[in-house]
Amino acid sequence: MKSRILFCLLALAFIAFYSAGIALAAEEGGGGEEGEAPTRSYTFLDMVEAGGLVGHIIILCSVISLAMIIENFVHLRRDKLMPPEILSEIEVLFEDEEYDEALELCEAEPSFLTNVIGAALPKRDQGYQEMSDTLTAQTDSEAGKQYMKLAYLSLVTQIAPMLGLLGTVQGMIVAFQKIATSRGAPEPAELADSISMALVTTFEGLSVAIPGTMFFIFFRNRVAKLAGDVLGVTQDLFERFKAAP
Repeated sequence: MKSRILFCLLALAFIAFYSAGIALAAEEGGGGEEGEAPTRSYTFLDMVEAGGLVGHIIILCSVISLAMIIENFVHLRRDKLMPPEILSEIEVLFEDEEYDEALELCEAEPSFLTNVIGAALPKRDQGYQEMSDTLTAQTDSEAGKQYMKLAYLSLVTQIAPMLGLLGTVQGMIVAFQKIATSRGAPEPAELADSISMALVTTFEGLSVAIPGTMFFIFFRNRVAKLAGDVLGVTQDLFERFKAAP
């Protein structure tokens, strides 16, 4: 429930942040003084067009980022990484000392939890300490797999502002080229397109990077918490071997 609330708050923050820039641009491009012909509003499509090729790539990054955020919200849940029904079955099998059946279940139902248990169970003849070390090592390994998936989200959030900076530099280069090649001082309207590209791509890059970074940190902390939960549950399960002779 808390995760859903946080997701909604972050999504609303992203929408508000993105919409604020568009609304501001539209307001600045709105009607002039009384008696003058009203100017056309600056729409979202105008902003997309002003960003040029670099802006289109940043928008593609935003789509990829959103897809990864949704995927992680679906996947990084306790009932996905540590299915309660599977845990209950394993606990029953452990109580009945049917460890081979528990191992078969872990192999048939791969998940964060079962992969950790499945790595330690074959070493029950080597003593509790060996199994405990394996639990810790396998938990770290499984958490590492999740962190690797999150690394792609981090990559996109780092690339987006760099692309925004690239668009900014490109726009400024074009603007100065117009100044250099014009006869006399150029009209502001002649520089508007290139300056608009410079500003729009910066805005788009930050619009992807800021919420993306927030979600990356949120998911990274969630993985760490879930990994700790799995380790705690598995260590409790294997405590029975500690007392075994």
